[in-house]
Amino acid sequence: MLREAVDANSAARYASPGTKRGGPGMRILITNDDGINAPGLKVAEKIAAEIAGPDGELWVVAPEFEVSAISHAITYNGPIRMSEHAPRRVALSGTPADCVIVALGRLMPQPPDLVISGVNRGHNVAEDVVYSGTVGGAMEGALQGVRSIALSQFYRSGPDAPDDLFDAARACGADIVRRVLTAPWPDDVFYNVNFPAVRSELVKGVRVAPQGRREAGVFEAVRQDSPNGKPLEWIRHRLVNLSADPASDAPLCVGGWVTVTPLRPDLNAGDAFEGARAAVER
Repeated sequence: MLREAVDANSAARYASPGTKRGGPGMRILITNDDGINAPGLKVAEKIAAEIAGPDGELWVVAPEFEVSAISHAITYNGPIRMSEHAPRRVALSGTPADCVIVALGRLMPQPPDLVISGVNRGHNVAEDVVYSGTVGGAMEGALQGVRSIALSQFYRSGPDAPDDLFDAARACGADIVRRVLTAPWPDDVFYNVNFPAVRSELVKGVRVAPQGRREAGVFEAVRQDSPNGKPLEWIRHRLVNLSADPASDAPLCVGGWVTVTPLRPDLNAGDAFEGARAAVER
């Protein structure tokens, strides 16, 4: 079945992306960076099913194992294994960006109307966006000309933590995606959505917020010795979300808001061009 889908799509792999604006009958591609068996992927499938309706078409193409923090990497110097778990459900030995490229170029007979990447276990706010494989999957969708949304779920431990880690995403996800589908979609824009770590009835609402910037040193190296005495280093995420601008994504989501951030894969530093020209082009 997988081979038939690949062969059937070969001639049309550069077809224009789907143009359906939203609602029942949509064709939706779902990927993530937590792996094809991740609980958050099932939440994303539920959200997509609500959006697409019974006449819709869902495709899941996701990494076979967790590849968190893989960013927008692609597998460029080696092959990618494919295994079909069920019709329109495929695992790849690659990255989220690989999954989108292979799905659009080789697996799907018709291009999707929407790419959903997530739901990630953990937030992707502020500088996390640069490292996130979840965001990388949505970014690749945008580069392919398909409307794309990254979904991530804050989580926490303790007595006030939700019993269901994905409660907010599960309860609010479909409504948020519907709202985002009605938002502007300029060229290359995709949306980054983060759900707060609160029970769904405690979600305060939705805020469109810029990507924040936390204090320096969000990630740190932590030393640990192996049982045989050899030194090891682990990279750890520090809890400094409140150090960002209060109006940006990280503090708002900590405060109980769903945050929605329009992003674009454009790394130009526009405010530096004039000074750079003066210094370099003399």
